[in-house]
Amino acid sequence: MSRKKTKLAYITNDSARKTTYKKRTKGLVKKVRELTTLCGIEAFAVINSPDFGSQAEVWPSLEDARRLLSEFKKLPLSKQNNKMVNQESFLEQSLVKATQQLRN
Repeated sequence: MSRKKTKLAYITNDSARKTTYKKRTKGLVKKVRELTTLCGIEAFAVINSPDFGSQAEVWPSLEDARRLLSEFKKLPLSKQNNKMVNQESFLEQSLVKATQQLRN
């Protein structure tokens, strides 16, 4: 049985927004943990919300996040940007793929 599509809009009820934030944060951390385990990679997540506490949540730890970020910054720019995609280039790639599929 499939779930109903969630409407993406700002949640005006404070308690509902806080509950949703906690659930989504927990789910995001779980996904990052699974990704590191299943793919054998190192990853970290930083979740910051000005509404729910002044401290950002960091997984797995602040020290690991700093270490991974410094290792990433030590890489040459060509390697850093190798697979990096911003919104504009992502949409351009999607458009190219869609037009190629229509032609075939």
